[in-house]
Amino acid sequence: MIWEETILVGWKLGEKRSKEVFWEALFVFPQLLFFVTFTILPFIIAIPIIFTDRSDFLDQTVKFVGMKNLVMIFSEPFFSDFWEALKRTVNFTILNYLMIYIIGLSLALIMFEYTTKLKRFFFTIIYMPYMISGIGAGMLLTMLFSKDSGNINLLLTTFGIISEPLDIQTKGVVRYALPFITGWRYAGVNLAFFLNGLLSIPHDTLEASVLDGANYFKKLIHIYLPQIIPSIVMASVTCLIGSFNMIDELFGLGATYGNQNAVFLSVLAFQKGFQGSMAQSVAMMLVVYTPLIIVAFLLIQWQKTQQY
Repeated sequence: MIWEETILVGWKLGEKRSKEVFWEALFVFPQLLFFVTFTILPFIIAIPIIFTDRSDFLDQTVKFVGMKNLVMIFSEPFFSDFWEALKRTVNFTILNYLMIYIIGLSLALIMFEYTTKLKRFFFTIIYMPYMISGIGAGMLLTMLFSKDSGNINLLLTTFGIISEPLDIQTKGVVRYALPFITGWRYAGVNLAFFLNGLLSIPHDTLEASVLDGANYFKKLIHIYLPQIIPSIVMASVTCLIGSFNMIDELFGLGATYGNQNAVFLSVLAFQKGFQGSMAQSVAMMLVVYTPLIIVAFLLIQWQKTQQY
């Protein structure tokens, strides 16, 4: 009788778990379908192109060239363009990563520490810039730094901070203005990452820190940050991949219309693919993105080893 009851309970639990797995799989399926269709399959299809001289999809005279395209990346004149675009992309990635903490984490800490009935309203306001398109954000920067009517230039000139209007196409302005506008645009997303981690911290841990007399800085270093490692890893991976994928904002800054300081790797791949050789463009992106995927994978694996 006991064995029959045990088997019946196990069968019911198994049936319940099967239903949960089914609904979880059904919920994930649309996203998985799009990911496989528009990310995995194009990547697999693109790999053979690297070893050919294909110029575009309509090219009917495709020949096998072996490793020539990979060697071409590190040969002149291709390498000069590749190296300059790589430096701009890496510089932007570093500054963009800092914006995650300067803007996203700071806002998350404020939202976590202060209780107010307007919290949902503030969250909505912070999240709203994410609704702006990338091209729109780039064009917004162009308008703000317009020499004649740009609000930032007029403001800085009026207060005597600068003597001449800033030009958005100069190296310095693009270097620092683009990460700031990107950090502002993605502030709501990063806020959600960090706030979710902060809200998962056990309340007993916070109470114990108060009783021990820990000041805010110590709580931040020894309690908050170690406890939100999953959120930090998620924000880091998103920032890393997103920084190298950025292209809409660069188009808005005129990357294809003379603004060389806005030519990042993504724009260079677009230019080489549609105006030069598709095979060389695919080879370049493979060289760039393979290390990024490895780094992202290692970060996720490292996160799993942490105790929080």
